[in-house]
Amino acid sequence: MGPDGIHPRVLRELVDDVTKPLSIIFEKSWQSGEVSTDWKMLNITLIFKKGKEEDPGNYRPVSLVSVPGKIMDQVLLETLSRHMENKEIIGECPHGFTKGKSCLINLVASYDDVTASVNKGKATDTVYLDLSKTFDTVPHNILVSKLERHGFDRWTTEWIKNWLDNQTQKVAVNGSMSKWLAVTSLVLQGVVLGPLEGGDAIQRDLDKLEKWVHANVMKFNQAKCRILRVDQGNPKHKFRLGRELTESIPTGKELGVLLDEKLDMSWQCVFVA
Repeated sequence: MGPDGIHPRVLRELVDDVTKPLSIIFEKSWQSGEVSTDWKMLNITLIFKKGKEEDPGNYRPVSLVSVPGKIMDQVLLETLSRHMENKEIIGECPHGFTKGKSCLINLVASYDDVTASVNKGKATDTVYLDLSKTFDTVPHNILVSKLERHGFDRWTTEWIKNWLDNQTQKVAVNGSMSKWLAVTSLVLQGVVLGPLEGGDAIQRDLDKLEKWVHANVMKFNQAKCRILRVDQGNPKHKFRLGRELTESIPTGKELGVLLDEKLDMSWQCVFVA
């Protein structure tokens, strides 16, 4: 449950009775650009990931919000997605947050590119980039300005702007609650993956990405930015992203998939297919 204390099961059991009034509230909210204060209150709960339980860094924070507000959010998300598809705002490359393009499909496509280069006797470098703390660092004003620049209608952008303003949250752990705190950034996450060929071309792209990150008040997690080199004749260009990037060991775990020295990912490709 979110801070409103209304369990989703209640809404599901009363769906025939609440659908019409909720649809009226949603439409009025969208047309006026006003968002209920209750919808902008979040309970933050912690989910254990791995490692030592006493280490706070091993927990993932998850926001629990009012279910009606979450439904309204999903309705607008569908509208935003259709607009981006119709206007072709997002290209063919992005995966993970694009319908029908999962991270696993991205791995299959990347694997195909790398093995094709290896078969031709070409040395290939795959650069893995990870944005640091994107949950906490995406500025609201930059996000809204980008929505306006890409032609989203005024009602939608005004609603999103209102929804982002004056959000409050509290942390709930084992029944104990913190004080309400203001939220200053949007919950987003991003990972940039680029299998590229040619030392100068890769470095130029890395320089462009670094400028983009600074312009959007974000930064890369240097500890997770790595290079995976393939083929024995690899010239091993030195790449930098603020500082020199570290090489990955092929036997390590890359984006959730184990790669051995022969880059044997056939089982993964078969599974996805």
